[in-house]
Amino acid sequence: MNYVILDLEFNGSYSKSHHRFVNEIIEIGAVKCDEKFNIINTFSVLIKPIISKKLNPHVSKLTRISAGELSRSHISFKSAMQSFIEFMDDSILMTWGTTDILVLRENCSLLSDMQNIEFAKYYLNLQRYCELALDYHDKARQMGLSSCAERLNIKFDEKVLHRALSDAKLSMLCLKELFEESLFSNNIEKVGEEFFRKITYKNTNICDLKDPLVDKKQMFIVCDVCGKKARRKSKWRLKNKSFRAKFKCSKCHREFEGRIIIKKCYDGVKIIKKTFEFLKTDTSKEQEDKHKI
Repeated sequence: MNYVILDLEFNGSYSKSHHRFVNEIIEIGAVKCDEKFNIINTFSVLIKPIISKKLNPHVSKLTRISAGELSRSHISFKSAMQSFIEFMDDSILMTWGTTDILVLRENCSLLSDMQNIEFAKYYLNLQRYCELALDYHDKARQMGLSSCAERLNIKFDEKVLHRALSDAKLSMLCLKELFEESLFSNNIEKVGEEFFRKITYKNTNICDLKDPLVDKKQMFIVCDVCGKKARRKSKWRLKNKSFRAKFKCSKCHREFEGRIIIKKCYDGVKIIKKTFEFLKTDTSKEQEDKHKI
């Protein structure tokens, strides 16, 4: 089995014909390698945009691609994709995060005859894989490609970051360093409508304790010092989409604030629990913000 690591650079443009903003792909870069991560072939192409000839200054600065370079390219997105599909063959497709595969799907639908990306049968999210392999679980911040490479002591030239082929090669090096067969195979997903429903699903916070999805038995907090279940000393209140209450541990007599975030996700309800030391706040403002449950 061969693997193709794909990276895209794109320009945010307003499409008058579609009446919305579109991330129009301006560069495709990819690396094809075998099961031992030997590079078999590479793919790199600049694409002449048709939605907008204006290049976002941020995109130009980040990628060091100029509007002049794009205007001199005679390769359309449709032509580039025909070549890429031949390049990819029956390989497993990988991208760093799901943004690129969603942008690819959008461009295929708008700028070619393809309504989907049927050429991709199986997919692996390299960002998610590397986070799991490195035991990285920061829900507030996903791991960036350069951060992953730095953690692995992989040397790279910052001057060539954010160019499609360079980023694809760096992604492959991170995967090679972190490859573990069972973890790898368990994270390969079959591409189809259900796959796209999953990666486009928007998680929502549940802000009503009366919601039938709320399991009341899970509304407890464990003391993070001794590990004993703490006793709630106040009613739950809702603030910043989290349920909060005062707690006291009967074992170590520690008092603290417990916070519970309940999220409705594609694969069910997820509960995040945290504890905080009490902070001195303006009592009057606190009363205004409270919503007693």
